[in-house]
Amino acid sequence: MQKSVSIIIPNYNGKHLLEKYLPSVFIAAQNADTEFEIIVIDDGSKDDSISFIKENYQQVKLLINDQNRGFSYTCNHGIREAKHELILLLNSDVKLTPDYFEHQWKYFSKPDTFGVMARIMSVDESRIEDAARFLYYGGCRIKANKFYYSENPEDENVYTAYLSGANALVDAQKLKELGGFDEIYSPFSSEDFDLSLRAWQLGWKCYYEHRSSCFHHVSGSTKTQIKSKFIKKIYYRNRYILQGVHLHGLRKILYPLQQIFTELIPKLLTGKTWVLESYKDYLAHQHRISTSRSQLDMLKQKYHSNLNVSNVMTIINQSVSTKKINRL
Repeated sequence: MQKSVSIIIPNYNGKHLLEKYLPSVFIAAQNADTEFEIIVIDDGSKDDSISFIKENYQQVKLLINDQNRGFSYTCNHGIREAKHELILLLNSDVKLTPDYFEHQWKYFSKPDTFGVMARIMSVDESRIEDAARFLYYGGCRIKANKFYYSENPEDENVYTAYLSGANALVDAQKLKELGGFDEIYSPFSSEDFDLSLRAWQLGWKCYYEHRSSCFHHVSGSTKTQIKSKFIKKIYYRNRYILQGVHLHGLRKILYPLQQIFTELIPKLLTGKTWVLESYKDYLAHQHRISTSRSQLDMLKQKYHSNLNVSNVMTIINQSVSTKKINRL
């Protein structure tokens, strides 16, 4: 059941992370007993990442961006170069367990599988950082920040709203059909949520496998290197963009009111003026949002799908209703 795997690792000033965690990636890939390649894409690092890879990992395919371009572009650079059946999208700050792939192959015997993600543990192994996600509406807004997992460890039908960009094993052909990550979200944040929502709406399923695990050095690859206000500005802008791309019907019409009265005004009144920059930037992206919506609609027509986000919520909720689950 094993398939060949291209492991794609974006890197920005992450020599210390590659040095620490890349050995675990090789061990997991070698233990999988299948053909694999590891692709590291450097996104304009100022540290010694490039020389470190060249000197210590000549078997790694090293791609180098001409300048710092952000997560989506960097991953897409690697996706275009990937040659194998599956693609593992992996952060440079993630440590894989030796048997990481063992329980994931079976999902790709199902023709409608888009991908599967493993349980993400804190780097000290003390808590679960990420598991399967519910999909729900918070007012008009699409949300997926509530976690769960099945009490049955052998349950092979645990759906997740989206696959974390930190560790997602996906069907390469389907990923390339979607065009990889939507670069509207550059430099970072929400691109993995958007990718999975697009996959779901084509009728492709996203799974969570609790028996497969990895360890995440949280904020090791981005937040320690970028000023907090900038992170918040991009986070909220991209959250607005995601709603613009995926909301439909009455919620799409009413969402601007929720933006203004529950987010913009309260934050401005408490001195969080960066949210106004988020909103202005979001408004400046309206043409690109329309383009992203149109591209998704064309793919839905191609795959004869009329699914929308509400339908995906129903699919996940109906599945959960038949399981004994633990909520996190």
